Amino acid sequence: MNFKQAGALSSALAIGLGALGAHKLEPQLVANGTFEAWKTAALYHLVHSVALYFLAALESRDPDRLARVAMWLWFGGILLFSGSLYGLALTRWPVLGPITPLGGLSFIAGWIVLLFSRSKPL
Repeated sequence: MNFKQAGALSSALAIGLGALGAHKLEPQLVANGTFEAWKTAALYHLVHSVALYFLAALESRDPDRLARVAMWLWFGGILLFSGSLYGLALTRWPVLGPITPLGGLSFIAGWIVLLFSRSKPL
């Protein structure tokens, strides 16, 4: 699977998880006080999945090493940031808490790395 496919699949998953949280899990998440965490996870998941898709599409003709690093960082951020927030919202397992900021740093690092890449806007 390439980054374009991963971005498309991850976008679909983000929408599905957002809908699951809003429609099926909302009573449980609200009762646990974790509904906002779920919404944040879904938002960051979707934003970075779409960014991943479009950067991969942009880079498909002339790949740039730094753009690929940015894509890996975003992919890791989706797993660490959104994944840990989804897990925290469902389980309230405290060991997931320290993982979330690592995912946030991965998102930030990806955007900073992209700043120095030679990627051209559409």
